[in-house]
Amino acid sequence: MQIFSTFEHSTYLELAITSLEKVGIKDERILAVPLISRVEERRLFDTLHRADGISLFDKGAAIGTAFSVIGASVGFILEWGPIYWGLIGAATGFLVGFIIDYIIFKVVHKRKRVVRGKKSDVVLVVDCPSELVEKVEEVLWEHLALGVAKVEDAR
Repeated sequence: MQIFSTFEHSTYLELAITSLEKVGIKDERILAVPLISRVEERRLFDTLHRADGISLFDKGAAIGTAFSVIGASVGFILEWGPIYWGLIGAATGFLVGFIIDYIIFKVVHKRKRVVRGKKSDVVLVVDCPSELVEKVEEVLWEHLALGVAKVEDAR
């Protein structure tokens, strides 16, 4: 039977492996695989199939609407008229809002972009006889495994 568990990369993982060896699991039957964390930058623009919940469009649309109303109102007095000044105000407002969101995303949130909560860094696979399954699961939970699953052999 195989038992899979995930751990944070810490001394608890080492203690769990040592305890498994004391229970009677040979070290050839224990496999610890470290996971590689994602390091690529988030994309600025979402696609139809992939969205991360960050939008650079919202503030631009709101500020663009406000600037277009102001531009159209002031445009009655100015030479080009309300339509042109409304469009100029909308474009200017959208650019201002987009730049604000971009600066917030790139500068402010870059410092805070840490993963909250517990993250699994290592997958531990234990191949053990069926009579030791309960004891192995108990050892893994005692050493703060984030998750444990067991798979029966198809032999």
